[in-house]
Amino acid sequence: MNIYVLMKRTFDTEEKITIANGKINEEGAEFIINPYDEYAVEEAIQVRDAHGGEVTVISVGNEDAEKQLRTALAMGADKAVLINIEDDVENGDQFTTAKILAEYLKDKDADLILGGNVAIDGGSGQVAPRVADQLDIPYVTTITKLEINGGTATITRDVEGDSEVIETSLPVLVTAQQGLNEPRYPSLPGIMKAKKKPLEELELDDLDLEEDDVEAKTKTIEIYLPPKKEAGKVLQGDISDQVKELVNLLHTEAKVI
Repeated sequence: MNIYVLMKRTFDTEEKITIANGKINEEGAEFIINPYDEYAVEEAIQVRDAHGGEVTVISVGNEDAEKQLRTALAMGADKAVLINIEDDVENGDQFTTAKILAEYLKDKDADLILGGNVAIDGGSGQVAPRVADQLDIPYVTTITKLEINGGTATITRDVEGDSEVIETSLPVLVTAQQGLNEPRYPSLPGIMKAKKKPLEELELDDLDLEEDDVEAKTKTIEIYLPPKKEAGKVLQGDISDQVKELVNLLHTEAKVI
């Protein structure tokens, strides 16, 4: 099987986000594979091991994403592709990323494409479905189980506290939800092998794309942190006194009554 994984480099979930000059400050921050994309990488490896084929991991970004691509290779992916847009795209969005990925994949004869359900930084969940739409192939989001039999995929997906089962033909694009699998940690042999696995770096010119072709459809006006929450108040005294004070606070401070 010809399997591709869409992967994004994101902030470590333990990082404390700071804002500098209206932008997220990346200096000194730790980055990881987007956690939902880890499920996609793991599932791709399991499908390859069961059915044969090759797993290629793709990322759109800058050269710093090479570290996360090498991590995916150490997990067991066969090849990696970095589409470096640092010198070509100043402010991209989901349209930008999806357009670039679809252009790369359009002639690759993919049987299965996997991505994370959402990225933990932007959280839009748009990129993978947009790619499927541009490739004109079916897609299923938030999957928790994937079974492939010949040219057919049987997929279980998470839907508002329940689940549904969908059957579709290949090729198909799916996005991984928590519970699909348990991503493996790269082993030392895997890390050593990853250094020798192919990692191809491309730019927009290599895909016959111009800056205008991938110009963002949205514009970020401002980035800011939510206001700090004030400390809560503990009411003292008799119940009747507490009720009176609570009603007064709701009226004078919270202004909800």
